Amino acid sequence: MFTTGSKTLLGMGTLALVLAAAYGWTTGGSGLGPLSAGYKGAVGDHLGYTLLVSFGVLSVFLGLVTVAARDAEGVALAEFAGTDLAPTEPAPAHIAYSPVFGAFGAGLVILGLVISNVMFVIGLFVLLAVLIEWMVLAWSDHATGDPEANRAVRDRLLAPFEVPLAGGLIVVGAVGAFSRLLLTSSKLGAVVVIVVLSAGIFAIGVLFATRPKLSPNVIAGVLVVAALGVVAGGIVSAARGERVIEHHEKPEGEGNGNGNEPFVPPGTNKSSPTTVEEG
Repeated sequence: MFTTGSKTLLGMGTLALVLAAAYGWTTGGSGLGPLSAGYKGAVGDHLGYTLLVSFGVLSVFLGLVTVAARDAEGVALAEFAGTDLAPTEPAPAHIAYSPVFGAFGAGLVILGLVISNVMFVIGLFVLLAVLIEWMVLAWSDHATGDPEANRAVRDRLLAPFEVPLAGGLIVVGAVGAFSRLLLTSSKLGAVVVIVVLSAGIFAIGVLFATRPKLSPNVIAGVLVVAALGVVAGGIVSAARGERVIEHHEKPEGEGNGNGNEPFVPPGTNKSSPTTVEEG
């Protein structure tokens, strides 16, 4: 009865609804509030709870639609076309990275429940992006019998969104992760960290420049591993917290450094008002 696609969607929807209830209770929800969508109590943090419930309801709905459509399986397509044999389709000629990014998004969601609501929301957006990518990829693989045409269809639909969003996320994520690494290190350690990171980025650039015939899958794999390492370091650094920076007070009698100190003639006692005698 349940197809592979419907099991995936229904499982994700059920997991999202369970996480919504858990998130509601851990962020101030009370009683049956997280289970009744706020009808019998508080739901905790409204933003995270609403996002999880919306994701869960949408996934369950799509799972039911997939059950009704039989997940475009061969037997159902043959019955719909009125033929005895199901249409033949070539195997996908590419590697799907959606499972890797999906696991990364799930990790952010779990860590966000403990560390930060911001990380939790970012994990939800990552999972949503992975869901859209995976669904479009599965659809494009069955669009025609030509793998190149299927890839062109998929790129025409998603490339206008992927390129700017991916670039923005890479910049924001790299800056955020680097800042966490530097802020949690000591004064000398921050110098070592930035030198190592800069050397690593330079080495990867040199590798790609000197090996122009590298497989795109190898390049993507190296970049994914490097990105996961930087993000993992940023998460650990954020959990550790910033280093303590001591603020030294200036000795008594010195200016505050803002340039607004009154002018005091030389040889005058600064602690007493200056008087000027006439004549």
